[in-house]
Amino acid sequence: MHTTIFALLAVGAGACIALQASANGKFRQNIGDNPMFAAFLSICGTIITATLAMLILRPPMPSTAVLRETPWWNWIGGPLGALIVLAGAALTSRLGAALFIALVVGGQLLCSLVLDHFALMGLKEQPVTAGRVLGALLVVTGVLCIKYL
Repeated sequence: MHTTIFALLAVGAGACIALQASANGKFRQNIGDNPMFAAFLSICGTIITATLAMLILRPPMPSTAVLRETPWWNWIGGPLGALIVLAGAALTSRLGAALFIALVVGGQLLCSLVLDHFALMGLKEQPVTAGRVLGALLVVTGVLCIKYL
Protein backbone atom coordinates (compact mmCIF):
# COMPACT_ATOMS: atom_id res chain seq x y z
CA MET A 1 0.00 0.00 0.00
CA HIS A 2 2.80 2.44 0.90
CA THR A 3 4.52 1.77 -2.43
CA THR A 4 1.35 2.75 -4.31
CA ILE A 5 1.02 5.97 -2.32
CA PHE A 6 4.70 6.79 -2.83
CA ALA A 7 4.37 6.06 -6.56
CA LEU A 8 1.36 8.37 -6.82
CA LEU A 9 3.28 11.10 -4.97
CA ALA A 10 6.18 10.65 -7.42
CA VAL A 11 3.77 10.98 -10.36
CA GLY A 12 2.43 14.14 -8.76
CA ALA A 13 5.98 15.46 -8.38
CA GLY A 14 6.56 14.76 -12.07
CA ALA A 15 3.42 16.73 -12.93
CA CYS A 16 4.70 19.59 -10.78
CA ILE A 17 7.99 19.59 -12.71
CA ALA A 18 6.13 19.86 -16.03
CA LEU A 19 3.89 22.62 -14.67
CA GLN A 20 6.86 24.46 -13.17
CA ALA A 21 8.91 24.30 -16.36
CA SER A 22 5.97 25.53 -18.43
CA ALA A 23 5.17 28.34 -15.99
CA ASN A 24 8.82 29.43 -15.84
CA GLY A 25 9.14 29.31 -19.61
CA LYS A 26 6.13 31.58 -20.07
CA PHE A 27 7.32 33.77 -17.18
CA ARG A 28 10.62 34.21 -19.03
CA GLN A 29 8.73 35.41 -22.10
CA ASN A 30 6.47 37.72 -20.11
CA ILE A 31 9.35 39.50 -18.37
CA GLY A 32 11.29 40.30 -21.51
CA ASP A 33 12.89 36.98 -22.53
CA ASN A 34 15.14 36.93 -19.49
CA PRO A 35 15.69 33.36 -18.21
CA MET A 36 18.01 34.44 -15.40
CA PHE A 37 15.39 36.71 -13.81
CA ALA A 38 12.65 34.15 -14.39
CA ALA A 39 14.74 31.53 -12.57
CA PHE A 40 15.72 33.97 -9.82
CA LEU A 41 12.16 35.09 -9.14
CA SER A 42 10.92 31.50 -9.24
CA ILE A 43 13.56 30.52 -6.69
CA CYS A 44 12.47 33.46 -4.52
CA GLY A 45 9.05 31.81 -4.50
CA THR A 46 10.72 28.58 -3.41
CA ILE A 47 12.48 30.37 -0.55
CA ILE A 48 9.24 31.99 0.59
CA THR A 49 7.41 28.64 0.44
CA ALA A 50 10.20 26.84 2.35
CA THR A 51 10.31 29.63 4.94
CA LEU A 52 6.56 29.44 5.50
CA ALA A 53 6.74 25.65 5.84
CA MET A 54 9.54 25.99 8.41
CA LEU A 55 7.55 28.59 10.39
CA ILE A 56 4.39 26.48 10.34
CA LEU A 57 5.91 23.03 10.93
CA ARG A 58 8.81 24.13 13.19
CA PRO A 59 11.11 21.14 12.54
CA PRO A 60 14.02 20.68 14.96
CA MET A 61 17.30 22.29 13.90
CA PRO A 62 20.13 19.84 13.17
CA SER A 63 23.16 20.28 15.39
CA THR A 64 26.23 22.14 14.18
CA ALA A 65 28.24 18.92 14.47
CA VAL A 66 25.81 17.06 12.22
CA LEU A 67 25.93 19.86 9.66
CA ARG A 68 29.76 19.88 9.72
CA GLU A 69 29.93 16.11 9.25
CA THR A 70 27.60 16.13 6.25
CA PRO A 71 29.40 15.12 3.02
CA TRP A 72 30.04 17.97 0.57
CA TRP A 73 27.84 16.46 -2.10
CA ASN A 74 24.80 16.70 0.20
CA TRP A 75 24.93 20.47 -0.31
CA ILE A 76 24.64 20.47 -4.12
CA GLY A 77 20.87 19.94 -4.25
CA GLY A 78 20.09 23.66 -4.05
CA PRO A 79 22.45 24.73 -6.85
CA LEU A 80 21.32 21.78 -9.00
CA GLY A 81 17.70 22.73 -8.38
CA ALA A 82 18.50 26.28 -9.47
CA LEU A 83 20.01 24.93 -12.70
CA ILE A 84 16.88 22.87 -13.32
CA VAL A 85 14.68 25.94 -12.80
CA LEU A 86 16.90 27.97 -15.13
CA ALA A 87 16.78 25.22 -17.76
CA GLY A 88 12.99 25.10 -17.57
CA ALA A 89 12.75 28.88 -17.89
CA ALA A 90 15.17 28.99 -20.81
CA LEU A 91 14.19 25.88 -22.76
CA THR A 92 10.55 24.86 -22.21
CA SER A 93 8.99 27.49 -24.44
CA ARG A 94 11.62 26.77 -27.11
CA LEU A 95 11.37 22.96 -27.03
CA GLY A 96 7.80 22.54 -25.83
CA ALA A 97 6.83 21.05 -22.48
CA ALA A 98 6.66 17.43 -23.67
CA LEU A 99 10.09 17.39 -25.34
CA PHE A 100 11.74 19.31 -22.50
CA ILE A 101 10.34 16.95 -19.87
CA ALA A 102 11.14 13.87 -22.00
CA LEU A 103 14.75 15.03 -22.28
CA VAL A 104 14.89 15.82 -18.56
CA VAL A 105 13.48 12.39 -17.72
CA GLY A 106 15.96 10.76 -20.12
CA GLY A 107 18.84 12.59 -18.44
CA GLN A 108 17.50 11.68 -15.00
CA LEU A 109 17.18 8.03 -15.98
CA LEU A 110 20.66 7.73 -17.46
CA CYS A 111 22.27 9.47 -14.49
CA SER A 112 20.18 7.37 -12.08
CA LEU A 113 21.38 4.15 -13.71
CA VAL A 114 24.99 5.22 -13.14
CA LEU A 115 24.30 6.32 -9.56
CA ASP A 116 22.56 3.02 -8.76
CA HIS A 117 25.09 0.82 -10.54
CA PHE A 118 28.09 2.31 -8.73
CA ALA A 119 26.22 2.93 -5.45
CA LEU A 120 27.15 6.60 -5.58
CA MET A 121 25.90 9.31 -3.22
CA GLY A 122 24.97 6.82 -0.52
CA LEU A 123 22.58 4.77 -2.65
CA LYS A 124 22.19 1.02 -2.43
CA GLU A 125 23.92 -0.78 -5.31
CA GLN A 126 21.54 -1.83 -8.05
CA PRO A 127 23.53 -3.17 -11.00
CA VAL A 128 22.65 -2.24 -14.56
CA THR A 129 20.70 -5.12 -16.08
CA ALA A 130 19.42 -5.84 -19.56
CA GLY A 131 15.94 -4.84 -18.40
CA ARG A 132 17.16 -1.51 -17.05
CA VAL A 133 19.08 -0.79 -20.27
CA LEU A 134 15.98 -1.71 -22.30
CA GLY A 135 13.90 0.64 -20.15
CA ALA A 136 16.38 3.47 -20.74
CA LEU A 137 16.36 2.77 -24.48
CA LEU A 138 12.56 2.88 -24.47
CA VAL A 139 12.68 6.30 -22.80
CA VAL A 140 15.17 7.51 -25.44
CA THR A 141 12.87 6.08 -28.11
CA GLY A 142 9.99 7.96 -26.51
CA VAL A 143 12.00 11.19 -26.68
CA LEU A 144 12.62 10.59 -30.37
CA CYS A 145 8.91 9.91 -30.95
CA ILE A 146 7.94 13.11 -29.12
CA LYS A 147 10.43 15.11 -31.17
CA TYR A 148 9.97 13.64 -34.64
CA LEU A 149 6.56 11.92 -34.87
